[in-house]
Amino acid sequence: MAKSAVILVEGHRSNGPRYVQSIQHLGLHPITLSVDPARYDYIAAEGIEAIRVDTNSLDALIHECSRLRATYDIAGITGFTDLDESVYATVAKLCRHFDLPGPNPASIERCCDKFTQRQLLADAGVPVPAFRSAANAAEVESAAAAIGLPVVLKPATGSGSSGVRLCRNVDELAEHTTLLLGGNHLWRSSPRILVEEFAEGPFYSADIMGNEVVGIEAADFDRPPHFVFRDCMFPAPLSYDEHESIVDVSLSCLRALGLSWGPQNVELRWTKRGPVVIEVNPRLPGGANPKLLRLAYGVDLINEHVKLIVGQEWDLRRMHSNVAAARFLNPDRDGILDSINGATRAAAIPGVVEVKIYVESKTAIIRKGDYRDCIGHVIAASPSLAQTEALLQRAVDLIGWSITPFLTLGKQEQSN
Repeated sequence: MAKSAVILVEGHRSNGPRYVQSIQHLGLHPITLSVDPARYDYIAAEGIEAIRVDTNSLDALIHECSRLRATYDIAGITGFTDLDESVYATVAKLCRHFDLPGPNPASIERCCDKFTQRQLLADAGVPVPAFRSAANAAEVESAAAAIGLPVVLKPATGSGSSGVRLCRNVDELAEHTTLLLGGNHLWRSSPRILVEEFAEGPFYSADIMGNEVVGIEAADFDRPPHFVFRDCMFPAPLSYDEHESIVDVSLSCLRALGLSWGPQNVELRWTKRGPVVIEVNPRLPGGANPKLLRLAYGVDLINEHVKLIVGQEWDLRRMHSNVAAARFLNPDRDGILDSINGATRAAAIPGVVEVKIYVESKTAIIRKGDYRDCIGHVIAASPSLAQTEALLQRAVDLIGWSITPFLTLGKQEQSN
């Protein structure tokens, strides 16, 4: 009898290892297909089978999966990546080709194009920021003038806040437009920039499976003008009416976009006019979201998604009620990381669930204004909001690092 396997297209720094563990826990064999499997440290560390293949080519993936079917019973296919959301549409097409459980490819493609997504949401009456699409500097300037500064500039495709910036004046607008159009951002096709109104207010994120909102997270960002997460908390401290309003708006997004299968994530801001949708993601979020929800409610979205992929029944029942929170360690300058210490002491605090440092001493730190800027995180959980916040702050206070700016290094070399 052939061994049952689950195909993973590409990988993910935070969610990838958990998917591998969940697949193995079900007695299945994970196989990663990737342009460059070495990008994902956990593949080599865990001895996961990986095959090099052009994941940008649906035909190449179909060929490789067909070849694997000679050896394995392919129980399911999924995939994820840190930056290129096109993989989700490709995975949906693969599932459709092999008649395996998966989302609607057309819905995923519509959702991954941020301008198309905005149009569909606006047409359905979902509250969204004012927006325009632009292909060049003149169109960006015209769109910003029509909407009114400040505006947010972002690529029409992509994830992880890559290329996203708040532009508060005409100089910042021109600077970021030049950055996006000048070769610093990788475009899969001709450049398309989304220019949108800056929706001010607290940020929330609704995690959804199928048509059920499983939980709502609150989050804060680090220093503007970029949108790099600093703090995340599950569940969000909301009143009953606020919670229900976010649930209603989130589910209206799914109806407008034709999404109804598997994990989805809706990002919102609570503004003067109530919840305003910033973005809908046809996938689980990266970062700490799945782990925080598991700590808060005992619901493992990754494990339940894997069950869905292979045709089993999921279980979204809450097992307990805690407050879980994460603090991301974000450097305030570029340079060489001289040292980072205190992680071991922080991890020893009862109630601190996890302390992870992503980089080693003497690493070059070059901030990009997105999720890649983070050099570590701390997660804590307890039965109460006040206790969790105190635990998190106590742990973070024990961790310190120093960075020598590149300019300082250059001066030191000249003096020598």
